[in-house]
Amino acid sequence: MSEPETPPPRPRPTGATVRFEELPLHPTLRQGVREMGYHSATPIQSRAIPEAVQGRDVVATAQTGTGKTAAFLLPILERTLDLPPGRIYALVLTPTRELALQAEGFVERLGRYTRRRGAAVYGGVGMEPQTRALRGGAEIIIATPGRLLDHMERGYVDFAALKILVLDEADRMLDMGFLPDVRRILGRLPRARQTMLFSATMPPPVVELAREFLSEPRMVHVDPTTVAAVGVTHLALPVPAHLKASLLRQLLDDETMTSVLVFARTKHRADRLARQLEHWGSPPR
Repeated sequence: MSEPETPPPRPRPTGATVRFEELPLHPTLRQGVREMGYHSATPIQSRAIPEAVQGRDVVATAQTGTGKTAAFLLPILERTLDLPPGRIYALVLTPTRELALQAEGFVERLGRYTRRRGAAVYGGVGMEPQTRALRGGAEIIIATPGRLLDHMERGYVDFAALKILVLDEADRMLDMGFLPDVRRILGRLPRARQTMLFSATMPPPVVELAREFLSEPRMVHVDPTTVAAVGVTHLALPVPAHLKASLLRQLLDDETMTSVLVFARTKHRADRLARQLEHWGSPPR
């Protein structure tokens, strides 16, 4: 007599909270996640990570700020965890230096208990330190397209062992005119690879790119109306420009604000504000 089939697991209700302990991640990665202060996965993470960990191509759409970076870096770390160190196994293409540095920092923190190393490659700085990182055995490269092509043309990077490619902020990358560079890079990578595409929107050029370079991808979409965290409130405080710094100082004096993210329009303004806060003696947050 044949054994009865095991019934499939019940689908989780839409919007239900998923804890990182429930995701298919190695204990060392879960430890890194906990030490970053994360407990519950965002919708894009809970839906994309299980698909990506299985090696499937993924097309994921969600607004910026919803946790997309961890949604692709955790599967990269998981899938390369037991591979020998010293070869490039994953490449993340991203449009800006800031995003490359952010992802490099995430690799360091999420993978602190692994042997995986990340290196950011971007323009506007000297190539020699990046060349040393590329030749020094970093397994995960996060790069802007133009600067990466410079290194590739000089033979400074070897993608023979590449297993995973991520196109991060794909719509923004194409808006910035990187499509020709992206095509050149993808045309020189191993065909036998997993490819993930993350984007806030899916305009026709991004759809065409996905159709051309991804194989039977799993589609993961997080509706913009579902991405705001429960309990988050918004408050606008109209204030003259010359009083903005003083208002910020007063807000930072609130001891219940344990973590603060401040956006400035330019690097110059961000640097000036940082100097003002140091002068006032505001504690780092």
